[in-house]
Amino acid sequence: MQPPALRALLTINVGIYLLWILAFMHIDAVRRFVWLQLALNPDWPTILTHPWQLVTYNFLHLQSGFWGLIHLLFNMLWLVWIGREYEELHGSHQLLALYVIAGVGGGLLTVLLHALFPGVGAFGGLVHGASASVLGVLMAVAILYPFKSVALFLFGPIRLLYLVLIFLALDVLFMAGGGTAVGAHLGGALFGLLYARAEQRGIELGSWARIFFQGRRVRRKRQPVTAETGRLLRRVGAWMEQRRGMAEGSRSAEERSLEEEVDRILDKISAHGYDSLTEEEKRILYEASRR
Repeated sequence: MQPPALRALLTINVGIYLLWILAFMHIDAVRRFVWLQLALNPDWPTILTHPWQLVTYNFLHLQSGFWGLIHLLFNMLWLVWIGREYEELHGSHQLLALYVIAGVGGGLLTVLLHALFPGVGAFGGLVHGASASVLGVLMAVAILYPFKSVALFLFGPIRLLYLVLIFLALDVLFMAGGGTAVGAHLGGALFGLLYARAEQRGIELGSWARIFFQGRRVRRKRQPVTAETGRLLRRVGAWMEQRRGMAEGSRSAEERSLEEEVDRILDKISAHGYDSLTEEEKRILYEASRR
């Protein structure tokens, strides 16, 4: 039921975790290979001869037991909660590219910080897990849609951007505690921000990932609107109805212009379907749905 890129990322992360827990970690040769060749070793000489580790570590969750399961579970849940909507609005290739680039950025910053502060445990040791990539996705969405909120138990709605910044601040505050890869988290968020800024300027950083989804576009246009897109359109429709009930003088010129643009986009959907929209038109609809 998930869109292609999200489905692939979930399958790879969960599949590798299950293989690791059920089999690989119990085979000494395989365990050593995974830890030494695929997890990220931030030591400067090692990363020069093992550059693939900047990508592979993003798909590994090697901690066993309850906390290892929690690490995987929350990474995948956040990816579903935020990544699915991003993929619907921006395309499967953009989510995959953002995931990989944020993860690589997290690895690069980890290597840099480890070289500058070799004695700090939070910047050293073998690094694994999708947290850098997931934080990159969260930060990118928070920058592209600054009014997006997340409902937290006991706290109520909180802006996604504030949530990411609070998490990073706590990360830095408690980094003396050891095992958390703070450098990877910071780097993932930083590269997610840079990816979003590039996208806002019309710079295509994810075009290379289109190759993984070739042949899907025609079939997708024939598919019905997804549940997530349906909810988006219903929110937009409710907002439009609310605006139409307001007096003409109470709406600014900017608001009237937005309403006209949303009306045009809805007409385009009626005539050609949601998949005919450009990325900019999808963003306009999303912003209208959050008002």
